[in-house]
Amino acid sequence: MEPGLNMSTRNQSRRSALKGALVGVTGLAVVGGAVGAGVLFSEQSSQGAHAAAPNQATPVANTQAITAILNIAATAETLAVTFYSQVLSHADKLGLKEATRINLKATLVEEQLHLLFLNKQGAKSAAKNFSFPFGRDTFKNLELFLKTQQQLESAFVAAYLAAVKELAMLGRPDLAQVAAQLAAIESEHRVVGRLIGAMLPIDNEAFPPLLLKNVAAAPAFLKGAGYLSPRNDNTFEFHAVLTRGAGVTMTMPTMVQTTTITPAPTTPPITNATPAAHLKF
Repeated sequence: MEPGLNMSTRNQSRRSALKGALVGVTGLAVVGGAVGAGVLFSEQSSQGAHAAAPNQATPVANTQAITAILNIAATAETLAVTFYSQVLSHADKLGLKEATRINLKATLVEEQLHLLFLNKQGAKSAAKNFSFPFGRDTFKNLELFLKTQQQLESAFVAAYLAAVKELAMLGRPDLAQVAAQLAAIESEHRVVGRLIGAMLPIDNEAFPPLLLKNVAAAPAFLKGAGYLSPRNDNTFEFHAVLTRGAGVTMTMPTMVQTTTITPAPTTPPITNATPAAHLKF
């Protein structure tokens, strides 16, 4: 069961779990071609998503590169929705408290909103079925869940940071700004995992590490780490989730200057929310 955050003795098992999660970010990343956090997850070929300067490529090539970046992002967000859906459906087995479930529900909704935005730009996920490095045990064991969560969110942050640079180089500062917004939220999701694991300080990075050389490296990492090889009992199918009722605001970017974006209706306030002061993590 997930312990509380009020007493240091109750925090010990959580800190141990997140310590294992940090090992997961460094150790599991080796599978994808990395030697540890703070260095590149992968230095695979940059064909497809890696951007060249606008004056070094044709408009058609730039468009193809932008499409590749958005498709990779859509694949990552589809994986994220699948992951957090499974986490919440196994919350009892993971021993997650009420407040933690609320935080993870908001995280799930945010990932779905990210995917909806990308879909509006014409992006398509390369997969609808995913696997996880620890299979179904990922959603039965708190330490394995945290290892997976920390690795995924660190990779998502790194991919979006790479996308900021590449999209700007490709002449799409509007999408580059959105990529920065997405990186910011994925970083918050990483902190949610640290909160669950009772690791102090909760926000421990002054600058997120640039773990990916370019966006094109992300699929190779995800495949190598065990997320894109569904088989037998290690297959998890994507299902879209509703985006209302989780307390999430700013459901679409507001500063993007592109005609393909249609603002979503404002999420209504939750009237039956439990006061945060009475929740235990």
